[in-house]
Amino acid sequence: MKNLESFIYNILNSKTKKTLMIFATAAAFFLSLMMFPTKMVLAKMLPGKSANTFSVYVDTPKGSSIEQTKEVSNCVVSFLKKEKEVNHIELFLGQGIPLDYAGLVKGASMKQSENVSEISVNLTDKHHRDEPSFLMVKRLRPEVQKACVPLVRGTNIKFIEQPSGPPTLASIVVEVHGENLEKVRSLSVDVADVLSETEGLVDIDLMADENFVKYELIPDKEKIARSGLSVEQVNNILYLAFEGMVIAHKNSKNNPDQIEIFLVLDKDSKLISESNKEALISKLSSLNLMNMSGMMVPLSEVVTVNVVKSNNMIMHKDLSRMVNVIAETDMVSQVYPLLDAREVMLEKFQKDYIITKADFSTYMFDFTLTDKKTKEEFLIRWDGEMKVTLDTFRDLGGAFISALILIFLLLVIYYKSFAISGIVLLGSFLSLIGVIVGHWVANWFTSETFFLTATSLIGFIALIGISSRNSLLLIDFAKQLMEVEGLKKRRAIAVAAATRAKPIMLTAVAIILGSALLAGDPVFGGLGVALISGTVAAVFVSLLFVPVLMDNAKAMDFDKVDTQNK
Repeated sequence: MKNLESFIYNILNSKTKKTLMIFATAAAFFLSLMMFPTKMVLAKMLPGKSANTFSVYVDTPKGSSIEQTKEVSNCVVSFLKKEKEVNHIELFLGQGIPLDYAGLVKGASMKQSENVSEISVNLTDKHHRDEPSFLMVKRLRPEVQKACVPLVRGTNIKFIEQPSGPPTLASIVVEVHGENLEKVRSLSVDVADVLSETEGLVDIDLMADENFVKYELIPDKEKIARSGLSVEQVNNILYLAFEGMVIAHKNSKNNPDQIEIFLVLDKDSKLISESNKEALISKLSSLNLMNMSGMMVPLSEVVTVNVVKSNNMIMHKDLSRMVNVIAETDMVSQVYPLLDAREVMLEKFQKDYIITKADFSTYMFDFTLTDKKTKEEFLIRWDGEMKVTLDTFRDLGGAFISALILIFLLLVIYYKSFAISGIVLLGSFLSLIGVIVGHWVANWFTSETFFLTATSLIGFIALIGISSRNSLLLIDFAKQLMEVEGLKKRRAIAVAAATRAKPIMLTAVAIILGSALLAGDPVFGGLGVALISGTVAAVFVSLLFVPVLMDNAKAMDFDKVDTQNK
């Protein structure tokens, strides 16, 4: 270690070299931080996790028939069947997938209407296939949507993966709050349009019922009585013609419950040629009932057809009416599309609304719209995994700052010196250089983006103790050499750095080898990379930068001992 001692001593004796070392370290720290705005390193709550299953949600326009939903669903299934890695496909027509984690989180398990279906897809084991499930979903999504969405105009097909992170409705959720439902819906459509044009966002959906025309068939009791029919007869034939009905039950020794025998007209008899009132009346005219006199009475004579508008679903949150607009991210972080979409929304809405931005400390991305003409207020609130990501990074950042403050106070009490405590603290903080650069390097060796995640920040917080320990070893040993051996400050610092370099490096090697197993994990990979790269940076900071700070420190204990030795 004599060479290292001479190297450090030469740096300490040269003002130019010390200045250059400080400048190089500051530049490295600044450049590492610039990797975030330049998007060289991207932040995300948790990366994509390869699973053995995913789901496909099919939502045809409200009011669509079960046949239309089935047509679109069969189109999706036909694409999935071509994939050799797909083991099983199960179609749930008119309902959601039961007992599915993603479905419970997203409320899909409560679906039950003719315009929805869900497809459960089971894949081969993830350890026996080369393509992760999230890359398969990314590849299939545009192909399926291009071929199947045009079959029924207004259809929405979403690919849903099992969430690897916190349970949220979607990656990005925009809540539009307001009392005027028509304007709320109009604003929601504008928000959905902006999200649709934002790069990196897919599966945009407006969680609100669409207005459609429906037809009510109302039996006319007076005409029924005059025609010699009964209301029950009319109701039964209507159910048989459009829905079908249970007419009997069958018992089976293999089934504990009775099996219903369901009677319904065949598909050709049920279908109506066109979706209008005239076609429906024509359909009713073809259905005849025999009255008590043996005469056949057309059903259209005793049934009134009314054209009415559909009843829209009204959603509330915190006693406020709202509409959700959701979007998923296509292998990108949620934060960057959010920032892009938000800027476009602010520019788009400022023409007709007065925009008031929310308090940064509470909901920093929310804003309120006040109509310039009617003075009505509407709130645009951001939620979903994106908000959880920001909250997590904020909380972990707060935990990191708290840890630094506590370490600083403890060191001040121990050394009775703010300067020495500051050296230890600064050395610990600079390990962030290695954490950021390590994620940038790791991104070169992965097929998908290697994000700086919440687990990465946990690893960074854990590095504080390791980095602090390295600096404390140098400071205590240098003080001991000055007090006991009588060495001058610079020589003592150089000897301390050279002597303690071996245990510091052995500790670093142990941490690197122990963290190598985590580096390949899809969820905890950020923790492993943060510990590995941060430890490497901590070694260089401790052995090169901290000695320069120790030499420049004006702490009384160093100066006093150095003066005595002279």
